[in-house]
Amino acid sequence: MIVIADTSPINYLILIEKIDVLPKLYGRILVPPSVCDELRSGMAPRDVQQWIAHPPIWLEAQAPSQSPDAALLQARLGAGERDAILLAQELGADELIIDELRGRQEASRRHLNFIGTLGVLRTAADQGLLDFKQAITRLRSTNFHIAQELFDRLMQEEKE
Repeated sequence: MIVIADTSPINYLILIEKIDVLPKLYGRILVPPSVCDELRSGMAPRDVQQWIAHPPIWLEAQAPSQSPDAALLQARLGAGERDAILLAQELGADELIIDELRGRQEASRRHLNFIGTLGVLRTAADQGLLDFKQAITRLRSTNFHIAQELFDRLMQEEKE
């Protein structure tokens, strides 16, 4: 299985201490070097910077061999999102883990399968790897953006 991740999901999974679900769900995760750069950035939380300073063996950096096309350049994406989409397209990835709306729209336009942080947490919960309600509650304590109505719906689904 080929799985490519963008910066945001890795960042938030580290912050809520659930990054360990990625290798359990997917085995190896590929990220473009630009994602590693964003995780190392002075703008990244200290816990994230410390984590990427000694990345686990299941995280592998791989640069796309192609240059972005005009549509990808015009999509107004960050370097990590752009390169993750490019790498996913180039490798025919089974899954792209990406949160940002513009990135998801571009992934959809390119017919890429994608999932976000919430989807990863739901899948992990469905496989008994974590408590979904607890993970979402912790996620909301970060600067992760989730609409109140979506949060309420997820909590209602969890009760059912």
